Amino acid sequence: MKNAPQSDARRTSRLPEWSLVLPVALMALQIVAAAFFVADGFEDWFVAGTNGLRLELAMEFVIAVGLLTGVILSSRNIVQLTRDLRRKEQALSRARGAFAEHVDLRFREWGLTRGEEEVALFALKGCDVAEIARLRGAAAGTIRSQLSQIYAKAGVSSQAMLVSVFIDDLLDQPASCNNPASS
Repeated sequence: MKNAPQSDARRTSRLPEWSLVLPVALMALQIVAAAFFVADGFEDWFVAGTNGLRLELAMEFVIAVGLLTGVILSSRNIVQLTRDLRRKEQALSRARGAFAEHVDLRFREWGLTRGEEEVALFALKGCDVAEIARLRGAAAGTIRSQLSQIYAKAGVSSQAMLVSVFIDDLLDQPASCNNPASS
């Protein structure tokens, strides 16, 4: 149960490496093309230096400058996007950790047993009684009984209300569905 988020984190940390392959390859191609046009332009200039500035030589210079400008701008963009991605991954990691801590805190406040905590986590993930029973290797009646105890300890009457407790905590707003008196 706890291995899934770690494998997701490993998977997302590999994404930036693969997502940069194409832009870096295109930048390398631009560098090679720019080097070709610069070298060809210098060769043309030295070989036919007495003819002055020709349109072909000027176009090769413009193309080389355009390619090099593209390389510089692309590299700056890739660096910025990579920084942003790392910052967002760190923020998501912190949020996941904070949410997990919050769930643990709520479970302790409610005095849930270890078994009830596991059932409550499955309920928060949206599993129904049959799924939770199958995952835990327990009878559906046992899971219903545990869910009733969890709901009573949490002060709610359904799985949706249990989820809304945590959503309300994230939104930092008073619970409107859970407590009609707060409306």
